[in-house]
Amino acid sequence: MAGKKKKSKKKKAKRPDKYDLYQRSVQEPEADVALLKRLFKSRFGKPARRLREDFGGTALLACEWAKEHRDNRAWAIDLDPEPLAWGEKHNRAALPEDARERVSLIKGNVLTTRTPPADITVAFNFSYFLFKTRAELLSYFRKARTTLARQGLLVLDAYGGADAQRRQKEIREHGDFDYVWDQDVFDPITHDVVNYIHFELPRGRSLRRAFSYHWRLWSLPEIKELLGEAGFKDVAVYWEGTDPKNDEGNGIFTRRNHAPDDPAWIAYVVGTR
Repeated sequence: MAGKKKKSKKKKAKRPDKYDLYQRSVQEPEADVALLKRLFKSRFGKPARRLREDFGGTALLACEWAKEHRDNRAWAIDLDPEPLAWGEKHNRAALPEDARERVSLIKGNVLTTRTPPADITVAFNFSYFLFKTRAELLSYFRKARTTLARQGLLVLDAYGGADAQRRQKEIREHGDFDYVWDQDVFDPITHDVVNYIHFELPRGRSLRRAFSYHWRLWSLPEIKELLGEAGFKDVAVYWEGTDPKNDEGNGIFTRRNHAPDDPAWIAYVVGTR
């Protein structure tokens, strides 16, 4: 009608995808695959081919593993169907057909789910910290050992240091968004922690508590001792080196029996079956 203005339709902002943001800010599958290959080859003198990813989430690592070599096979296990469905759509579906057929995403409990014997089983991103008692963690380590072939490795990551035992926030810029690691609770008696991941987005938007973690902060001696109790015959810690230019981690992990005091560290713990 003449003279009447049409109402303009506001374009609805696209909802941020927490799994995409997580993968871009937290995970480095290429570096993880390179490390796993090196660890296995150095021990057994042959390439690893079968990977089991416990607490697999979106199965990004499992997909990267299958893509690495035509003989590689991977299984990703997680209780939560939501990240598995996301990983099926965005990670597994993006693989070439031959690699896609060599990745299985399984909704299941890591304590009961059976898979063919793996050369390497991993529990990354501190996921096994959800077991809060020695009995629970020992039970998981014993189960993880049974998932391995006769020549097999269980590879875990761990974090710690004085900074891990206090409330604080760490912010990292990632181009079009900021990643926020929020240590909200630390109990010095039980070592219970509550951590969150937030994402700060352009135009003042944010994704608060995109991920929540209720863990026990396990120490390296505790983890090593429990792996030994679970039957692993060799347990080693791989410690990150330091870049002398900026005093930050250099991404190179080597086997160490002792390490300097560090207020914030990340290490790998490797158990040999």
